[in-house]
Parts: sequence; C-alpha cells; structure tokens
Amino acid sequence: MCGIVGVLGTHEVAPILVEALRRLEYRGYDSAGIATVHDGHLERRRAVGKLVNLSDLLVHEPLRGKSGIGHTRWATHGAPTADNAHPHKAGPVAVVHNGIIENYKDLRAELEAAGLSPETETDTETVALLAQHYMARGTPAVEAAMATIDRLEGAFALAFLFDGEEDLMVAARKGSPLAIGHGDGEMYVGSDAIALAPMTDRVTYLEEGDRAVLTRDTVEIRDEAGRRVNREMRRIRMDAARVDKGGYKHFMAKEIAEQPSVMSAALSAYLTDTGIALPDPGIDFARVERLVMVACGTAYYACFTAKYWFEKLAGLPVEVDIASEFRYREPPVLPGTSALFVSQSGETADTLAALRYCRDKADAIYSVINVPESSIARESDLALPIHAGAEIGVASTKAFTCQLTVLLLLALKAAEARGRLDPEARDEILTALRAMPGTFNTALGRDEVIEAAAQQLAEARDILFLGRGLMYPLALEGALKLKEISYIHAEAYASGELKHGPIALVDSNVPVIVMAPKDSLFEKTVSNMQEVMARGGRVCLVTDAAGAAAAGDEVWKTVVLPDVPEVLTPLLYALPAQLLAYHTAVAKGTDVDQPRNLAKSVTVE
Repeated sequence: MCGIVGVLGTHEVAPILVEALRRLEYRGYDSAGIATVHDGHLERRRAVGKLVNLSDLLVHEPLRGKSGIGHTRWATHGAPTADNAHPHKAGPVAVVHNGIIENYKDLRAELEAAGLSPETETDTETVALLAQHYMARGTPAVEAAMATIDRLEGAFALAFLFDGEEDLMVAARKGSPLAIGHGDGEMYVGSDAIALAPMTDRVTYLEEGDRAVLTRDTVEIRDEAGRRVNREMRRIRMDAARVDKGGYKHFMAKEIAEQPSVMSAALSAYLTDTGIALPDPGIDFARVERLVMVACGTAYYACFTAKYWFEKLAGLPVEVDIASEFRYREPPVLPGTSALFVSQSGETADTLAALRYCRDKADAIYSVINVPESSIARESDLALPIHAGAEIGVASTKAFTCQLTVLLLLALKAAEARGRLDPEARDEILTALRAMPGTFNTALGRDEVIEAAAQQLAEARDILFLGRGLMYPLALEGALKLKEISYIHAEAYASGELKHGPIALVDSNVPVIVMAPKDSLFEKTVSNMQEVMARGGRVCLVTDAAGAAAAGDEVWKTVVLPDVPEVLTPLLYALPAQLLAYHTAVAKGTDVDQPRNLAKSVTVE
C-alpha cells in the first residue's frame, strides 16, 4: 500500500527520492514526504495529495542533503493531512513506515508518562517518539532503533534516519516487504524493486523479522533474535521494472493491450512439445485429495474460476476462500489437502497470513504469483510465476488473465494425472490455448463497440452483471472492475439467482450486463435475460456470433467475441469486462490508474 524509499547517495538526494516515489505511485497514496540529512541537520517536507504537490513545495522550500528517506502514505490512523504524512520526526529521529503498529496506544501512554506527547493521530509517530526516548537516555542511534523495533507489535516496514548521521540508515521488516539495493558507494532501501530499478539491479530482500544497518559501503543484516545473517543478493530484471505508459493514456489501457503478449510468455513458460511442464519439484495431483485455494479481490475470482476447472476437468474437490475470512475462521485442514495461494504482488497480508496458518497443516503449499522474489513465493513449496510483468494500474487486468492461464494449466495437469483427461482431449485444449493470444487480439479489436456501450453505462448509478457456470466468476470480476475505477455501484449474481431477489432492482435505469457465450448453459441464461427485458431492463450481452444470433434484436447492446472452446471462455471474456470498466471510467473522468481509496498491494489488514 504505502511506499518507502531510502538513499545513502553521492548526489543531492531530494530529486532522486521524489522520482523513486513516483515509481511507487501505483501502490496508492494520499500524501507524500521526504526527509534528508545535510550538514548533520535533519529536515523534512510533506504534502497532501499527488506527488506534484510535494514537488512544488520543494521548489519553494528545497531540501539539501545526500542522505534521505521518502514515503507515499495511504491513510490508516488519522486523516490524510500534512501533519499525519510521513516522514514522522521526533527530536533527532525521522521514520517512514508501512503497516500498522498494533500496540501503539500502549506505547503512546508510556511515552506520555515520560513527557513525550504525540502531535499527530498516527501510529507511526509513536515509533519515532520511542526511538527519541531511547536516544535521550544516551542510547546510540543504531541500538535505539533496535530497541524500538523490539517493542513493536503488528506489521511493519521501517526506515530510520538520524540527526548528525549522514552515513547511516536503519531498516526493518515484519509482515510488510522491504528490499535493500546495492550501488557503487551508495545504498538504497525500497518497498519493492520497481522503486530501486533506476538506481541498481542488485537487490537483497529482507526476510521476516530482519533488521538492516546501512552505510554507503556496507550493510549488516540481523535476524529477529539479533544474530548477524547473510541474505542472498539477487539481480533483478530491469525490463520487469519498467513503468512507462508506452504511448497509452493510462497504464490500465497499456496493460489491457499487453495481454496477448504476456499470455504468450506464460504459455511459453509452461508448455513444451509434449505437454505441460511445471517447475521442480512439480505437483503430484494423483495424491491430492482436496485443494484449498485462498486469495483476495481479483485473485479470489481467479480461484473461483479455477474451482470450476479443477472440479469438472479433474474431479478434484476444491474449496475457495477469501483470505481475510480463512485466516480467522481457522478451518480444519484435513490430511490429503494441498493449499494454493494466489497473489499478484506476493505480499498480500491476509493471503500471506493464511499461508502461514496452513504451513504445518496442509500436505503442500503452492502459490501462483507475479513476483518470484515475494514473501508468498519464498514461503511456498512451489511458486508458479504468471509472467505478467510489472502491473502498475491498481485495477488488475493482465495479471488476472495470466493467473487464469496458469490455473487452467494446473487444472489440465491435474486432470491428466488423475486419469480424467486423455492425451487427445488435452492436446485439443492446448492447441486452442496456444491460439488464444491471437484470439485476444481479435477481441481487443471490438474496442469501439465496447466504448460506445460504456458511454451510456457511464450515466447509470447502478449496474447488474449476470453469468452462469464459468461466466459467474467473470460477472463478479466485471462488477468489481467497474466499481473500482468508475465508482458506479455494480453487483454480480449467478443468473439463476435473479428471481431470488435481484430482479426487484431491474428497471430502465439499471443496465444489466450478461456474460453468455453460446455454451451448454446459454439457453438458461437467455431465459433470465428475457425476464430482465420484460421488465424494461436494458441488456448488454457479451457473447459469440451464435449467441448474438440466438438472442435476437431486442437486446440493447451486443458485444460479439470470437468462438472459443467453453473451457477457455473465462480467459477471453475477461477482456470485455476490463474494457467496459475502463471506458466507463474514462467517460466519467475518474482516476483510472489510481482510483480513490484503493491501493495496488494490500500489505496491511
């Protein structure tokens, strides 16, 4: 959610910090700030709103210094104001923080008793005050930071900067990701590799509970017990960290357009001349009796779609759960159960907590992720990358279709291993799947028709989505996309549930988007569609040529997609759902890439 960057450099650091924060804008934020040390003196600048406001402030009130920390804040404790913005400063200490300090009220009461009163509503200020408290008693800066970290409960990534210390920074992580970047006579800290990419391609990811003491030439990492440890330094792919729009108006438009190429990359990673190949050690689906799939948001809908595939193709019982519910429900995990976690960032707090709950209970832990170095990937027995590349738009598009692609390949692998799919049937599906990038291009060519429908959808206050079978999860995803970026209230229902309540909402002012290829359930869906139209409802039908012909001319809007095998329809029908949301949001003039109140990577509860 929030973004952290820190630099111990050899050049003026303020513009470097602002540019690095700009690369973290995709995570979502409502205020920003930086702090630097110059001639031994610690100063900061903070502003509410977009980074341009901070940049303007720095023009009028510049900050000197070659050591600094920066932050983009997504408000949790306290409103998005300049006073609540990071960095927080208390005496000789400045701190930036991602996460939530759960015991901050107890610490605040203790500090107030010692004469240190907070000036903000935030939990983070307590961290700075506690470090100040230790330093006032004569504790050196590093030890004061370590003592402070020891007292904290909750999830956090932290970076400390100190008055009088131009060659020192302390960083720590517990629950929230943090990486150390290695330069030549310089050292960096960042929430993720994207922030660090322009400065270095050498990155060390801190493990859970790690603390790091940085100078320009050294980094010392200690584990939670205070023992010095070595962590692997990795080379990051610079092309994976690119964040330019490539000529598109929005990152979301670019990422929708990239789906044919990233799907090709995902298929190339898993398909061989002889079939589907998983990374070592692979998965023995013949021994899996039950699969638990856990995720949040769009990734949850990818899991929900995969449930249909696993159960129908492989005959494998699947339970799909929302991570935030799963982790606190503490469900029994029976013998023979494998657990699969899906997360674009690989750092989703609830999903990671659910994984850790399953660690000693499930037979195996698998993950489908977009960041191979992420916490979820590192803590899995097998991590399966989706090869979508960096996704900057908050509303997931290409990551969703790549998640679906990898999950379908897993379902096909399971069906084969469990004797439910003969090689000929498998090869027929794989042949059609290999052709899907081209089919995607054809579907993206329907953009003008979708844009025309979106212009009128933008006038609605409420929109319903309907779908049956594999289209039900896609209807849910379509409604989520529309809500996220257009701020129109949208709900999705299984088509068969229409008469059990939602039909009461139908009138001429509530458009109904029906996802319905002419598959085995098409006739049932058309009956529901007729019920909507009989009550004055306007239907936007997303279907194929045969479905459009069967539906007739009474439909308000029709989006015709290419024909694909039924099992592949979720992949294809994700595209019009994304484009409808995108064009509706553009028509309404909302912030497509950074919608209000949302963050790309949800690393706190």
